[in-house]
Amino acid sequence: MAAAMSVNGSIVRIDRPMPWFGRLLSLPLLAASAYLLWNVALGLRQDFSGFGRLADDLVPVLVFTGLGLLIGIPGLILLTFRTFVVLNETLRQIVITRQFGPLNFRRSRDLADYHFISITDDDDPQLTTYDVNLCGSKGTEAISLMSFTKREDANQLAQELGRALKLPARDYVGTEPFDDDARAD
Repeated sequence: MAAAMSVNGSIVRIDRPMPWFGRLLSLPLLAASAYLLWNVALGLRQDFSGFGRLADDLVPVLVFTGLGLLIGIPGLILLTFRTFVVLNETLRQIVITRQFGPLNFRRSRDLADYHFISITDDDDPQLTTYDVNLCGSKGTEAISLMSFTKREDANQLAQELGRALKLPARDYVGTEPFDDDARAD
């Protein structure tokens, strides 16, 4: 849990690592892509060294190159994908970044829209996960910060984050979700 959150002055960064099986799934894709692109390189080397004609090998070279890239790009995405949330108390801003390879997709939110940190469970008795979320008023989309298999780890992150951002942490584990129609606000 200590690696999940880092505090640097008024900036809190929460890393959501890719599960190990996601990285493991990327290996067959990258191996297949490397095999196809290696064969393209061997064919081009043979054509340029005078043992073949590029005109005869152009279609297989283009097909193998296309297949190698088509298989390799998702493998590269799975290998390098990561998500992190940066909470800047000074600017009152939340930046959610999804990154894979050199590409970054950022979404910015206003920290003033969020009022508390919630801890929820998924109601699965076999594989319970405890989610730590940053929540706001009705109509504000909650930001999922981390998921844990142990309730103590989720409570610890929520308490530390609450101290850093001066927000209350609420534990909703084991409670029923609100029925929007039955609630009178």
